[in-house]
Amino acid sequence: MLEVVGLIIFAYLLGSVPSGYVLGKIAGVDVRTVGSGNVGATNVARAAGKSLGVLTLIFDAAKGFVAVIAAQRLGLSDAFVALSAIAAFLGHLYPVYLRFKGGKGVATGLGALLALAPMATLVLVVVFVLVVGISRIVSIGSIAAALATPLVLWFFQQPPAIVYMGGFIGCMSIVRHRGNIQRLLAGSEPRFGTTH
Repeated sequence: MLEVVGLIIFAYLLGSVPSGYVLGKIAGVDVRTVGSGNVGATNVARAAGKSLGVLTLIFDAAKGFVAVIAAQRLGLSDAFVALSAIAAFLGHLYPVYLRFKGGKGVATGLGALLALAPMATLVLVVVFVLVVGISRIVSIGSIAAALATPLVLWFFQQPPAIVYMGGFIGCMSIVRHRGNIQRLLAGSEPRFGTTH
């Protein structure tokens, strides 16, 4: 049990590492003060350039991926693997290093899912890309993928604990997009490739 507690703490602290904030600072920008104020890849891309946005996406995804792989290497049950993924995800949402004001968790959740269910994750990426391609709005793609997550995991016959984890991550991602949802309803949500 001690190793489980240690793993959960490790996963949370790993998830808390603010990749976008650090990369933005390296570029001379505090991404929390520009654009949406979010530390995620989309805002970093707008505020500090697309290359740093891509790096943010990779680093944030790696946090969820490593948390899951670490739990699997310890031979833990599906429930504890799911808890490790959730801990990393919550670390990104509520990072201790940024006074618990983090991102939306899409990339970190993606990384965790990639380690758990690669084929299901591929389907979710296709959903995201198709919706963004049609709407040109990243947040709509993220919300669509979040809604689809538990259904896709269930379709690919993932264990119940993983399906529930997907549902939790999906719901929390949507909650974290509430500002985007308000802007979508107001018609003011920026489209992909814009700088405002």
